[in-house]
Amino acid sequence: MAPRILVVDDDSHIREVICFALEKAGMATVIARDGVQALESFRRQPADLVILDIGMPEMDGLEVCRQLRKTSDAPILFLSARDEEIDRVLGLEIGGDDYVTKPFSPRELVARVSVILKRTRPDRAVAAAAAEPLSRGALQLDPEAHLASFAGKALALTGIEFSILKAFAARPRQVFSREQILASAYAGAVHVADRTIDSHIRNIRAKLAAVGCDSAIDTVHGVGFRLGRCEAAP
Repeated sequence: MAPRILVVDDDSHIREVICFALEKAGMATVIARDGVQALESFRRQPADLVILDIGMPEMDGLEVCRQLRKTSDAPILFLSARDEEIDRVLGLEIGGDDYVTKPFSPRELVARVSVILKRTRPDRAVAAAAAEPLSRGALQLDPEAHLASFAGKALALTGIEFSILKAFAARPRQVFSREQILASAYAGAVHVADRTIDSHIRNIRAKLAAVGCDSAIDTVHGVGFRLGRCEAAP
């Protein structure tokens, strides 16, 4: 069954370019002209992935993301007309999975969408091999159900955050470089800046700290990151 992509942008030309490229790659598309229409469309029929423009009138993409994250962990790829780090970082911090800056290459956009879908919709053989529950201290991960908790408290992780934490939990003693994190979470198929990885690490730490974990991810200076003790704060 073709993945269903919700394309949200107030520019009709950009919507047409994106939909043409995605449909040529075998995906089904649904369009929304603004944030309100996007939320209504998603409520009627959730999409497998949302391509979401940040700079829209009335309700911008960041607010749409906040609303979607209240009920769904569907992957979100942001589009931004501004090459400003604050937009990109804020988008990732509130639950986005990736971003593309306008003007963009339709081929790169399709590649990024494909990588995210491959991660979130793995084939059954791969999924079965990676479905065993994982634990570290008070942290519990259930890859098959895509659930995470700490000391019995549920963690609301995005797809990328879950993938990173799962990779760490599967090899709790390993120090992961940013390149290894990229290969694990993004399948290594597209370029992602170091700052993007750092933003995801920061988000994971903040979410675990919010439920009482003071040792989520350790930084090994000059090398990378590894899973911490994942114990409750005293």
